[in-house]
Amino acid sequence: MNYFILTYVVYLLVSIALTVWVAKVLFKNGRIFLVDIFHGNNELADSVNKLLVVGFYLINIGYMSLALKETGTIANIQVVVEVLSYKLGWIILILGGMHFLNLVVFFKLRNRAKRDKAFNVNIE
Repeated sequence: MNYFILTYVVYLLVSIALTVWVAKVLFKNGRIFLVDIFHGNNELADSVNKLLVVGFYLINIGYMSLALKETGTIANIQVVVEVLSYKLGWIILILGGMHFLNLVVFFKLRNRAKRDKAFNVNIE
């Protein structure tokens, strides 16, 4: 088998599996924060959660597509492993960065929602 084809197949299988797994975990666990942020409005929380997952997939699939290009020579298994580790490392960093960014945004929104709720209770 051509080493380029082997590299592409392994890269795509691992990247897609990792992206789908992370998206499912974020979707499931992020919903709790969104329901809290939107004061129990489940419909709005679910809608925003779905939109976040779509954006997550678009960014990651876009990067995966761009990273398919390989200009070097892949002449043996050692180079296959090196190329895969580099490309998969970037995917993992992007997934981690997006996860961290989502957490920061969720916590800021949650704190703002709690502050607004406390402010409204004090006014009444």
